[in-house]
Amino acid sequence: MNSRRTLEKCIASICAQSYDSIETIVVDGGSSDNSVEVSKRMGCRVYERKGMGMAEATDFGLSVARGKYIYRVDSDVVLDGCIIEEAVDRAEGGPCDAISILWLPDDSMSFWAKVRRLEKECYKGDFAHSGIRFIRKDVAQSIGGWNGTITAGEDYDFYNRFRDSNYVACAIDLHETHLGEPISILDAMKKQYKYGKTLRQFLRANKEHGIVQMNPFRIALVKNWRKFVRHPGLACGFIFYTAMVNLAAIFGLVTESIRLKGGSH
Repeated sequence: MNSRRTLEKCIASICAQSYDSIETIVVDGGSSDNSVEVSKRMGCRVYERKGMGMAEATDFGLSVARGKYIYRVDSDVVLDGCIIEEAVDRAEGGPCDAISILWLPDDSMSFWAKVRRLEKECYKGDFAHSGIRFIRKDVAQSIGGWNGTITAGEDYDFYNRFRDSNYVACAIDLHETHLGEPISILDAMKKQYKYGKTLRQFLRANKEHGIVQMNPFRIALVKNWRKFVRHPGLACGFIFYTAMVNLAAIFGLVTESIRLKGGSH
């Protein structure tokens, strides 16, 4: 919604893929800018569904897609030119039911984008935290698609159901570049506070895996400790960033819990 700033770059990167058998579906949840016009002009199939959240819109896209594979692409990323071809080749080579594709922040945006990129690079092959974005349509449907009642953690929730169904995930080397990373620490905290307010739905649906996935102390980070040693400035920034955004998320979770508890009386 209101993705005009990045949407055109995102769609252009899809149109420029080396793999040409692609249908591009845009589900618009009620944008007030010209996102719909941009999408139509660039040849996308556009569905206007006012009020739909991210997960619900993704699930709707799944229902109308005609292809064998589904690739969920957020409107603020750009794709490497061969990423879909490599994902298809990896999936067709089997055994592989879904592909984990990292999105890495554009580290030219800010110091905090550099910090986030350092963190995200640690999650390659750690499907519990990198999630799965490219998947066979029949597999996505068999696990129930994306849960439209979840806002924060919907990708984690989707992967958890995929894993519990004993499907196989793989990773590829190519990645998405994220253009929508918060530039300031305050912006990042505001975003996490907002997510924290909706975290109850995710934790309720993912009691077994949810706490581990939301825990900032992650095995993937420990395994990649050398990355942090090589970049001590970014490592210090990461510690500060992690502390601030997690405090903001916890505050959002607590304030929403208090609000709901007060409303029940």
